[in-house]
Amino acid sequence: MGIGKLFLTSITSGIITLDELQWITNNQLSFSRCEQAAAIRLGYLLDSGQLNLGCRL
Repeated sequence: MGIGKLFLTSITSGIITLDELQWITNNQLSFSRCEQAAAIRLGYLLDSGQLNLGCRL
């Protein structure tokens, strides 16, 4: 899994899972600057309510 694919999947579905959030936190130290920006953007979208925490069927 990569942060780019995760970002696009989350944006299109409007949902991010707890496992995906855990993956981000476990791997954030190895992210490039661009990947860090995507992770920050996901956090912003969660905080603003545009992205929901849940599960995909």
